[in-house]
Amino acid sequence: MVQKPEIYRLSAPISDYAEQLQAGLKRNAFQSGNNLEMQSIGWISPREGGELAHPVAGRFLLSLRAEKKLLPGSVINQVAKARAQEVEEQQGCKPGRKQMKEIKERAMDELLPRAFSIYRDTRVWIDPVGRWLVIDTASSAKADEVIGLLAKTVDPMPLENLYVAQSPASAMTGWLAEDEAPFNFTIDQDTELRSSGTSGAAVRYLKHSIDAEDARRHIQSGKQCTRLAMTWADRISFVLTESLDIRRVSPLDVLKEGADYAQNDDEKFDSDMVLMTGELAKMLNELVVALGGEKQA
Repeated sequence: MVQKPEIYRLSAPISDYAEQLQAGLKRNAFQSGNNLEMQSIGWISPREGGELAHPVAGRFLLSLRAEKKLLPGSVINQVAKARAQEVEEQQGCKPGRKQMKEIKERAMDELLPRAFSIYRDTRVWIDPVGRWLVIDTASSAKADEVIGLLAKTVDPMPLENLYVAQSPASAMTGWLAEDEAPFNFTIDQDTELRSSGTSGAAVRYLKHSIDAEDARRHIQSGKQCTRLAMTWADRISFVLTESLDIRRVSPLDVLKEGADYAQNDDEKFDSDMVLMTGELAKMLNELVVALGGEKQA
């Protein structure tokens, strides 16, 4: 479902903003077919024919659609050059810099209705009870795009960053030094230890378990764990980083459990969402506990 989700906290119950959210989603719904914009964004239904906020088991899913027009600069320049020649013939001299800029802008306006469009959808999962908001993206820029539209949709949007009492680097280093993962977690085969000094010396284990003695030796030499692959409850694997990024989130067997009971695509969609978001919420709660609990900024 998610490769590197952006994870945030809801600072107030989203139910307090329910009416504003529904109205804001409609107000900022995606409108296709605007021929005069290079880029446009808006909310669409996560499931065809459904609501803009798709509800399942007390949680709901949003989907942001971004449209970008494909209009190569070389094409714009070619058309602008032809228009500039026409102007030169009419006025007897070449267009100046300001006039050339206007010619180029008119060429772009002329070409936009014929430009091809590409679409990109980004899903947003909201857990009102657990107060989680998760953006399904590996890009900070795309996450900022979602947050920006959320701010227009609900003002003020009760959103804040997640902070924990113990730094992930310190916690992961301790787990390796003690050769013991926190309760309900196991350590997998992807580890990076990096020196905090000016040398920046680093060692990384890929698809290879780090030996406990090797880990202690690196730690004693001044390195800290900055990246650690883990599995939660034999159900979800992920990679935790020193900056509290949670990457490569991957369900193990959790999505397969409901597949046999789904009668159609809609039921499978809801079943997958219930299973994955339910498990992810539990994992996030236990990870926060393993990192010393949540703290205020």
